[in-house]
Amino acid sequence: MLESGSTNAINSILFILRSVVLMITPQIIRSNRKTLSLSINENADLVVRAPHRASYDEIQKFISEKSTWINNKQRLIKAQLEDNENQHSRSQCLYLGSLYPLKIDNNSVEPISFNGQMFTINNESRETISLLLKSWYKKRFMEVALPRLSYFSDKYNLKVNQVRVKEQKTLWGSCSSKNNINLNYLLIMAPMKVIDYVIVHELVHT
Repeated sequence: MLESGSTNAINSILFILRSVVLMITPQIIRSNRKTLSLSINENADLVVRAPHRASYDEIQKFISEKSTWINNKQRLIKAQLEDNENQHSRSQCLYLGSLYPLKIDNNSVEPISFNGQMFTINNESRETISLLLKSWYKKRFMEVALPRLSYFSDKYNLKVNQVRVKEQKTLWGSCSSKNNINLNYLLIMAPMKVIDYVIVHELVHT
């Protein structure tokens, strides 16, 4: 007769073997709960929550009964994971008229960086990525466009009162009757000759 410890060990091995045959390797979380439950986590892994008293056979039977639901749910989440990965690999950012790949690197020290060939962001959230890009675009536009505006205004002896850089939905630039110029920083996505054109166009109105 096998001792209790040996019996439990054999049952554990049999449970693992059955799981492998079914291509289902669950994570089992035991607690003081009274019933069995299944869930699929964000990585498409099967998680089983079971009472302390539940045997491996009971758990395996429960998994077998829910195998269709498990497979469907795992396929759905795996498809979503693959789609997210493909979207990240396809992601590109416009900068000065050229498209550059966007890489997600959670280990990157800088929230956003550009090395001349690729953008790197250390966050996977789409909202955060959008905010980081807009902040970077605005800063870079000011570095690129303001010296150009000074160059053209000095060259043609045109007086500018204030320059405001902001995102605008319908305009690339505008000039008020007080010679205040507004420039849309999303112009940084356009080629340099387009930025120069918009700047000169608004200076003409001063």
